[in-house]
Amino acid sequence: MPLTLTSPAFADGDPIPERFTRDGENVSPPLKWSGIPDGTRSLVLVVDDPDAPRGTFGHWAVFNISPDVEQLAEGEDGKPGTEALQQGKNDFGNASYDGPDPPIGHGVHQYHFRLAALDVPSLGIPGQAGVKEIWKEARRHAIEAAELVGTYEHAA
Repeated sequence: MPLTLTSPAFADGDPIPERFTRDGENVSPPLKWSGIPDGTRSLVLVVDDPDAPRGTFGHWAVFNISPDVEQLAEGEDGKPGTEALQQGKNDFGNASYDGPDPPIGHGVHQYHFRLAALDVPSLGIPGQAGVKEIWKEARRHAIEAAELVGTYEHAA
């Protein structure tokens, strides 16, 4: 069974509800995965926007997730009051989830939620590492990866 990543909040290719954006409550959406391949020793999750005006913009990175974990609940992004996760720094400068926030009038942006099963128990990189750096290191150890894409556009 292949590695799959889904969200009960939105289907692949569908709009991300405003609640999970910086226009709304800016909480991380619930995510679930299945089909973790044999040999997986940890997981990494990143969220980025390749449609950003200045190039791919990183919104979230969670790494060193135990292979026994099969989901992240809504709002489970390490902010006060939620379970602490090992997170990298996003391109807003925060070590937490920051949702979609495309420029007004820039059209629909695609947000890629990517999960990778890794052959190492930890990436061994500092928490202040950025989303791009974390994903680059994760790809070196990836056994398999899955992707979920959501869209968002600011109203004009």
